[in-house]
Amino acid sequence: MQISDRLMNIQPSLTLAMNAKALELKEQGVMVTSLAVGEPDFPTPKHICEAAKQAIDSNFCRYTAVPGIMELRKAVCGYYQNQYDLSIEPANVIIGAGGKHALYNYIMTVVNPGDEVIIPAPYWVSYPDMVKLAEGVPVFVKAGAEAKFKVTAEQIREAITPRTKLLILNSPSNPTGAVYTAEELEGIMKVAIEAGILVLADEMYDQLVFEPAEMASVSPWVAKYPEQVSILCGVSKSFAMTGWRCGYLVSHKDIIKKCSTLQGQCTSNICSITQKAALAALTGPMDCVAKMRAAFQRRRDMALEIIDGWKFAVCPHPDGAFYLFVDVHRCYRKTVHNSLELSQYLLDKIHVALTPGVAFGDDNCIRFSYAVSDETLRMAVAKVGDVLAELADE
Repeated sequence: MQISDRLMNIQPSLTLAMNAKALELKEQGVMVTSLAVGEPDFPTPKHICEAAKQAIDSNFCRYTAVPGIMELRKAVCGYYQNQYDLSIEPANVIIGAGGKHALYNYIMTVVNPGDEVIIPAPYWVSYPDMVKLAEGVPVFVKAGAEAKFKVTAEQIREAITPRTKLLILNSPSNPTGAVYTAEELEGIMKVAIEAGILVLADEMYDQLVFEPAEMASVSPWVAKYPEQVSILCGVSKSFAMTGWRCGYLVSHKDIIKKCSTLQGQCTSNICSITQKAALAALTGPMDCVAKMRAAFQRRRDMALEIIDGWKFAVCPHPDGAFYLFVDVHRCYRKTVHNSLELSQYLLDKIHVALTPGVAFGDDNCIRFSYAVSDETLRMAVAKVGDVLAELADE
């Protein structure tokens, strides 16, 4: 069978692959604990679900405008005005079927064949493959555990070439939970702006930053340089709405128009019911978000208390999201030799699913998601630690 060339070098998501293996074991009757998927374990807040029910009852079930209903686009504008004092218009917003969809549309809109896209590593799994699908060239700038998984402005400067078109920033980070400070972000943004390249800031976890850290958004840079700087965000993580599939892109109106043209030819509008639910999320009370954030911070601290006692691993303390990215390369000896083998070994031996760091560009690490109950997390991390200790002593 003849498959298109553009798909020959595209790999399936390892995060979804590990979760699929865990689900297979569960179907066989095996008790599996999955810390592999980035999905809040909390139910979607009640007022959001009620808005969706009302939409169904009122038969809000027809096509909508491709970039989203005007109410929701205005709500995104209101969100950025309230949260970051950024004034934008609905023409600067498009609603996608999840942040992944909005990001894909953006990359396909701005990246030409041969364009270089700078991607700090560790990175979210889909960035490189999306760039490849646009026939661009991913350029990785690496920062390990010793740098708290954060790249510097100088590293970005050194990576820029005449072919550089775009820099993708992710803070809070998936997979590391790292959060760039305002000072760190300013240094990187100055380099990018001076070089005349585009910047796409993935701020999907912007509401999941733990005190005393603070969220540093690129919103001020959007206001000053609207033709260069864009923001990706959504309701999946902050409002426990992963399955609803609603993300959004904030960008220059000309980019939004072209994204809308692309979306109109492949998916059209996202689910009308989901749009009403997202509207309720962005315009409703935020106390539900605060409660989830507090729970995530508690779980982070609990897991770190265990991991900090491991002599065979290193884990910089993250300030956001709900992940721990743990450097465990000292455990690569006789039985396992890399993060993929280690993740498979842990799944087979103790039935705990984790995501191999190679999926994120750092084979020294494995990613723990602590979006599970306290008891489940404590038990799973302890079990993983016992196995890692055995491997490190080989």
